[in-house]
Amino acid sequence: MTPTPVGMRCPECSRERTQVRSMPSVRTTPVATQALIVINVVAFLIETAAGAPLGGGGGGSVWNHGVLFGPALTGTDPFGLGTHEYWRLVTAGFLHDGLFHILINMVSLWFVGSALEPAIGRVNFLAVYFVSLLAGSFGALWFQPQIPTLGASGAIFGIFGALIIVARARGIPIWRSGLGYVLVFNLLFSLSVRGISIGDHLGGLVAGLITGWLIVEVAERRRMAVAALIGCAVVGVLSVIGALAVAGGTGLTPNGIGFTL
Repeated sequence: MTPTPVGMRCPECSRERTQVRSMPSVRTTPVATQALIVINVVAFLIETAAGAPLGGGGGGSVWNHGVLFGPALTGTDPFGLGTHEYWRLVTAGFLHDGLFHILINMVSLWFVGSALEPAIGRVNFLAVYFVSLLAGSFGALWFQPQIPTLGASGAIFGIFGALIIVARARGIPIWRSGLGYVLVFNLLFSLSVRGISIGDHLGGLVAGLITGWLIVEVAERRRMAVAALIGCAVVGVLSVIGALAVAGGTGLTPNGIGFTL
């Protein structure tokens, strides 16, 4: 036997080179997060080219037919923005009101996405994102169906909720890590600042907590990845059904209409 830095090895083995896999060789690049940021930026550029001002305020054909607006889903739109345009449940999550709005959301998406995606995998991360986006649309319509809403905040809150669940499962205290304080701050900010869609934020957060639990408990601990994704899909479908059910509710009058982020 021959002594080596890793212990005693036979003469034949000691002459072989052992391949060592270091952390830099493990792929951790948040590709899905980067792709979502690119999609949001491209959508914003198209929105701006179609007439929406960089400083915010809404307007333009893409904005008019892309923002989330209850009457445009039910076919009773009194403002001429469209009818039966169900794609708004998704497209609203990729539109933003001005340069500052998209800058804040994309910076937030980068930080939470680059933390969560490597932890749960690309497919699970995308499931959390899109289910939270749909749940955010449901929440926005439930709270204020007749106020146009746009922005990626619902999906970002969902990622944040899933990140809290995953951190807890990994043994990382949410208060010691700062996640708990950030969550409380964002919720208080959503409640206190005018023009913020609390329904969108809460809907996305709840979906993120649910999908995060499904990924941790079902996919990781019980080794049932497909079942976890099916559960996430069910949450998304229920969000769409709920959104369509509340889209015809009452809200602001035409003279007082604004929009929320």
